[in-house]
Amino acid sequence: MSFDVQKVRADFPVLAELINGKPLVYLDSANTSQKPNAVIDAMTHFMQHGYAPTNRSAYQLAAEATDKFEGARAKVAAFINAPKVHEVIYTKNATEALNLIVRSWGTANLSAGDAVVLTHMEHHANIVPWQMLAAERGFTIRWVPLTSDGLLDLSNLSTLLDGAKAFSFTAMSNVLGTINPTAELCAAAHKAGAIAIVDACQAVPHMPTDVQAWDADFVTFSSHKMVGPSGLGILWGREALLDAMPPFLGGGNMISDVKLEGFTYAELPAKFEAGTQPVIEAIGLGAAVDYLSAIGMDNVRAHEQDITVLALNSLNDRFGSDITIHGSTDAALRGATISFAYRDVHPHDISQVLDQNNVCVRAGHHCAKPLMRLLGANATVRASFYLYNTPSDVTALCDALSEAGDFFTL
Repeated sequence: MSFDVQKVRADFPVLAELINGKPLVYLDSANTSQKPNAVIDAMTHFMQHGYAPTNRSAYQLAAEATDKFEGARAKVAAFINAPKVHEVIYTKNATEALNLIVRSWGTANLSAGDAVVLTHMEHHANIVPWQMLAAERGFTIRWVPLTSDGLLDLSNLSTLLDGAKAFSFTAMSNVLGTINPTAELCAAAHKAGAIAIVDACQAVPHMPTDVQAWDADFVTFSSHKMVGPSGLGILWGREALLDAMPPFLGGGNMISDVKLEGFTYAELPAKFEAGTQPVIEAIGLGAAVDYLSAIGMDNVRAHEQDITVLALNSLNDRFGSDITIHGSTDAALRGATISFAYRDVHPHDISQVLDQNNVCVRAGHHCAKPLMRLLGANATVRASFYLYNTPSDVTALCDALSEAGDFFTL
């Protein structure tokens, strides 16, 4: 289908809202995305007409709820081209999914003398869990550095991976927008005998995702960044790895049997899904997958590239040497996330002035403090675009930023 951004915008009720009489310009989708009517309606309808516990009760309403819950899992599996539906694990969020990998696979496989490889552009969720386990088990963390234009410096990758057991990296930076060569990185990990773990939170919502083409071992991402509800993350992992891993949490639904002497755990995916599951949220994520699939992820990516080119050109043309945009200037190498510094004005001050014009950006360290230190910044302003943003949103950003510049030169 052809991409009609105005038609897409009409699907998102919040984008029609006026705040203090002004339209909303939402440029914080790298943080969390807005929700279309299709997702809102699916969740509401389920709560009104179909809510019941899943995988437990035998009555019709519960059986139908279970079918919808598992049907959403199948939609997710198809969306990322997972080989098997039961390899898709529901988690609380992507952070929990990464912690599950570290605590389950990592605890079983890592000890003193081992090494794990990360990159300098990682989100804290892909740093801190490894550091926590390293402090307990004594393994080493190695770091892939960056080039001056915000790409991974792969010149020494084979040395960094030599003897490593895992390479965990982001598919797309939440700060720089850098799109990493995921398949190439997975291949490098496997050549060195390491597993490949992909934080795909910024990639899955914005471009086609094929975990088999990547040849990854684990992939994590979030519902709330891909027009779905919050409170739900996804872990995809290879069946053989998931089968070999110990359970992450204990309790109801993840067991096959419990005796006073011990327990046996259930088959996948229940093995990693202890307790009452986020059924309503899963229904919403299924609707989000349907929505994005109908639009086409190639169309989403193409639209975002156009917006990225326009935004980069507009910011540079309007503000010249007053603005520093971090990351590559090539839109083909980056997503629609643009972090920048403006003169010597603090990002929080810029964000506040932009907010007065209903231009919603994020100012801060973006849960990537090691990267901030490499950039020589305590924080940046981050404008992140998505399928519902238009050229007028770029103009609004530039106009509001110009107003901020005028305000702080008074």
